[in-house]
Amino acid sequence: MSRPIAADVAAIGRLGSVPTILQTVAHTTGMRFAVIARVTDTKWTACAVHDLIDFGLKTGGELVLESTICNEVRQHHEPVIFGEASRDPRFSRHPVPKMYGFESYVSIPIFRVDGEFFGTLCALDPLPAKLDDPNVLKTLQLFAKLIATELESEERHEQSTNALLDAQQTAKLREQFIAVLGHDLRSPLSAIRVGADILQADSDKRSQRVALHIQRSCDRMTEMIENILDLARGRLGGGIPVALQPVDNLAVALNHVIAEVQESHPGRELRVTMAIDRPVNADAHRIAQLLANLLNNAITHGAADQPVSVTAMSDKEGFELSVANAGPPIPPEKIDRLFQPFNRGGEEAPQPGLGLGLYIAAEVAKAHHGSLDVSSTAQDGTCFVFRMPINA
Repeated sequence: MSRPIAADVAAIGRLGSVPTILQTVAHTTGMRFAVIARVTDTKWTACAVHDLIDFGLKTGGELVLESTICNEVRQHHEPVIFGEASRDPRFSRHPVPKMYGFESYVSIPIFRVDGEFFGTLCALDPLPAKLDDPNVLKTLQLFAKLIATELESEERHEQSTNALLDAQQTAKLREQFIAVLGHDLRSPLSAIRVGADILQADSDKRSQRVALHIQRSCDRMTEMIENILDLARGRLGGGIPVALQPVDNLAVALNHVIAEVQESHPGRELRVTMAIDRPVNADAHRIAQLLANLLNNAITHGAADQPVSVTAMSDKEGFELSVANAGPPIPPEKIDRLFQPFNRGGEEAPQPGLGLGLYIAAEVAKAHHGSLDVSSTAQDGTCFVFRMPINA
């Protein structure tokens, strides 16, 4: 399906080389009017014009197709060139030169890269011109090919841009859908959790074990839904919301996270250093979430027979929280992708969760006007460090 003529005119207009090409065509031929025309089986339309004779044609202007020699070029696909129409055996009686009042003329067909006829590169002048040098025709044909090549490049660029915009819009709609889905899942999940709590309180031991299993599954699903909602908030531009306020007992919130993780992994050694000696302007819940994500990541990917170290400290300038583990280093080519959503570091074995932990941790750091960095070597292991100003 052919493109609209207006789109072709606009595409030619975006080619930065076109004014120079038309000026050079005029200089090469000695003619003072040059034009790139879009020629179809029904219309002749000017895409770009170089006019030093006040011919009166502007970009987007049209001529009656049948009144142009370009229509003949469209039909036989051969260039037309003559330097003095009144003496030319073929064009001395041709109606078009007399109609428009020109003596010298050239029209070169322009073909798209795929071979489709696009239009013509034309030049004309009321005065005669010397066009018998074969190099003139060859030069103009090269210009016609150059225009076609640049037009193809421009259209490919336009298609790529449109495809990117479509992909971005699709991604935005997908993230909006995820946000709505995550929000709507919370209500039925809450009902399931309430039912499990009732079973846990009123049933026999067997039913209580089933209820406990349901409760734990609900906890996992709740965490996954909250992660999905955090993903949507971060990706839709608003960022993860935080309530920044002075926190006097941030160590308590962090120690609570460490105790929960230790309970879930009783066989792993956690080494903890806390030196938070002043209030931190932060969202304690979100900082605890960041630590939980980093700690679970360290336990999942670190060496099982080596301790995981947690260090939290503050001074008058800032707050710093680090989580370190021993084990194989993260390959350098994967470091840059660690904080992308749904990233699992290229693990071949299936891992629990959605792969959002490090992404959300990085978003929490950003929301606190801080940073989350990682270093990983065979000698020192892997260490994630979160830093933020004390009065964010």
